[in-house]
Amino acid sequence: MLEIDISTYHQALRGRQFTAEELVAFYLDRIERYDGVLSGIISVNPAAVDQARHYDEILRETGKLCGSLHGVPVLIKDNIETSGLPVTAGSLSLEGFSTGKDAELVSRLKAAGAIVLAKTNLHEFAIWGETISSIKGQTLNPYDLTRTPGGSSGGTGAAVAANFGLVGIGTDTINSIRSPSSANSLVGIRPTVGLVSNDGIVPYSLTQDTAGPMARSLADAATVLEVMTGHKLSNSEAPIKAKLGVLKSFFGAEAIHEEVNLVMTKTLEDLLSIGFRVVDIDDPIEISELVANISVHMYELKAHLNSYLESVNAPYASIDAILKSGLYHPGIGENLRLANRLEIDSPEYAQRMEKRAALQKQLQSIFLKHELDALIFPHQQQLVCKVGASQVQRNGALSAITGYPSLCMPAGFSTATTVAPVGVPIGFELLGLPNNEARLITIARLYESNFPKRRPPFEKTWL
Repeated sequence: MLEIDISTYHQALRGRQFTAEELVAFYLDRIERYDGVLSGIISVNPAAVDQARHYDEILRETGKLCGSLHGVPVLIKDNIETSGLPVTAGSLSLEGFSTGKDAELVSRLKAAGAIVLAKTNLHEFAIWGETISSIKGQTLNPYDLTRTPGGSSGGTGAAVAANFGLVGIGTDTINSIRSPSSANSLVGIRPTVGLVSNDGIVPYSLTQDTAGPMARSLADAATVLEVMTGHKLSNSEAPIKAKLGVLKSFFGAEAIHEEVNLVMTKTLEDLLSIGFRVVDIDDPIEISELVANISVHMYELKAHLNSYLESVNAPYASIDAILKSGLYHPGIGENLRLANRLEIDSPEYAQRMEKRAALQKQLQSIFLKHELDALIFPHQQQLVCKVGASQVQRNGALSAITGYPSLCMPAGFSTATTVAPVGVPIGFELLGLPNNEARLITIARLYESNFPKRRPPFEKTWL
């Protein structure tokens, strides 16, 4: 059952090779054995086994699967409302809190037959990228226990990579689906903003927030995204000789960048070898400038989070109340206090929104001028950071700020070491124009079918 995908799983169910109950039991056993080390899981669904039995009974009685996710155990980031389980956003200020309902995306998953297996750790309130929370602590990278799993959806990333579930759901405001996908040899899709409903998700910045799938294969990620959106995405025709633009300013040029650059060089050679056209894009887009001077995430956090907490009658219904309670990880205190001083009706916020619109036009112009199907660049210019350090030089903000879709693919691994016997995963992003998820998926499918790069972690290092 290790590394199984949805298609193979469903074939096994039809062939009576094993049952949904057995797969759920397999994952629960792995969580029990290994999560004490990885710390990726906040809560487990006590009804998961019974739900799996229900889907096995449906198949026995009807001979048919009830949906594209029939009996599929899904791991859900714990800032997404799920009936029967708390939604903590990783914070002690929300410990045990539940709204008693499903987020719209969870309702869609369940309607397609999915089983919510567990809720996963995140960087508290999704505020940063190392996946540390007051309710669960630090999640570790299953490929290298000295490193973080990326974030903020690092609990989902680590748990899917470690085969604690079949697929996972993350949310993304700046980097938070692509970062842990890159760091855990996964496929992660950040869809066009608005394509997936934010109903029932603890917000950070509604201008930039979205949810998306994380999986060990592109086909699984695409299947889950179709369910989340209600749109068919996976049967598009391949772009003929698709043209990719290499965004040169998103690559580092120092010794610390060598591992990533070596993998990206091989990736581009691979793409050329199967017929893609690749051109350099020299427009001086600087990722640090985007985050520091254009992104609106910190300006929107107070207004959007406070409004949500009040609407669901949370025990601490504002950032002020959370700060006074002390029930949060000290690592997010500075950001909470900063957000509490920023306003969405300020001139600075308006200026950032104007810069955002200009950036969207700039990207559209680049695509038009070079006749591109997608931009390509490493998700992170250097390897994912060590525990105790902070993420730097992640490139995900370009998609997040513009709201344009981006797909992260496994590109390869760094040099193997004693603590990282497989190497540290490295991922690349394909960024497209709005609502072009199908094209990105098609490009990625051609790459993955020729150059499968996913490798599971070496779990003996967890013992």
